[in-house]
Amino acid sequence: MALPILQKQIKMENSKEMSAWLEDFGLDHPLVIAGPCSAETEEQVLKIAHELKDTDVTVFRAGIWKPRTRPGMFEGVGAIGLDWLKKVKDQTGLLISTEVANKDHVKLALEADVDILWIGARSTVSPFIIQEIADALNGTDKIVLVKNPVNPDLALWMGGLERLYSANIKKLGVIHRGFSTYDKSKYRNNPEWQIAVEFQNKFPDIPLICDPSHIAGRRDLIFNLSQRALDLNFDGLMIETHWDPDNAWSDAKQQVTPGRLVEIMNNLKIRKVTTDEKSYQLELETLREQIDVSDQIILDALGKRMKVAESIGTLKKGNNVAVLQNKRWNEILQTMKARGGERGLSEEFITRIFKAIHQESINHQEKVING
Repeated sequence: MALPILQKQIKMENSKEMSAWLEDFGLDHPLVIAGPCSAETEEQVLKIAHELKDTDVTVFRAGIWKPRTRPGMFEGVGAIGLDWLKKVKDQTGLLISTEVANKDHVKLALEADVDILWIGARSTVSPFIIQEIADALNGTDKIVLVKNPVNPDLALWMGGLERLYSANIKKLGVIHRGFSTYDKSKYRNNPEWQIAVEFQNKFPDIPLICDPSHIAGRRDLIFNLSQRALDLNFDGLMIETHWDPDNAWSDAKQQVTPGRLVEIMNNLKIRKVTTDEKSYQLELETLREQIDVSDQIILDALGKRMKVAESIGTLKKGNNVAVLQNKRWNEILQTMKARGGERGLSEEFITRIFKAIHQESINHQEKVING
């Protein structure tokens, strides 16, 4: 019986060289990737590109193949759009980028000399798709960006990068485009900033780019999301831009005009990572000490709450009562939302926090009941 062939994996560790491709651009501002969600016509692509030519945009983006959620939606013009992208590069000098989702896309994109390839969220969720793309790109000198998977799974996101890294692809970066959620939210995809921050902590030198268009799902939120990303030390932005957004063939609500993009770029504030100013450092240290004290109080309160939950578990066990009490849980959640609002805390934040606390309480009660 033949033994399965194991894919050789090279351990990926952070290094300064990982940011070299971005530093080579020599930019004095964050990297900006902009262009339409979808390439629709040659005229549309070139019109947008020429309007972006003399701005802070370094890379022109356009979807050639569009992996849509449901069939029957516009799924891209296909390979002919690559010819339009080549004209963009020739006429404007902008670098060009597009999404690839399989080995055939990779082959055609490389033949068209596309500068930056990105892997979309629906592809990142599948190790099989990522491996196919990695094999097709093996050893390439092109820049490859990986969007976060649809669901908030940091290990899956990092796994996609590791497969590409093991295929001797060294010019890597990631795109944070938010995560799907069933919860009510003003965003199309919840930012879940803490996941991007955790990625930064593990790989601080891999360029991190924010896609506020897909997080927002609506153009009026893009500026604030872009500013938040820069405040969190993101290295760049990918913003969908169309000369006539309302009539775009896909994702019309989240695209901005080139003129609006320039306004966004001009109004964004690039903040220093830190400063050596003595008065600042002293005040910051005092405030951080207050945060540390508050965090300890929170942990102590949670510990006490779980002890009470265990006592409730003991009571339920003695009376043969089920752990989950939906009516009680809904009452708690509604009360906490109201009290949170009085303290300037959003419903979204309160819901996420108390869902986690509720689940931990259930875990403690189940240990008692099943122990």
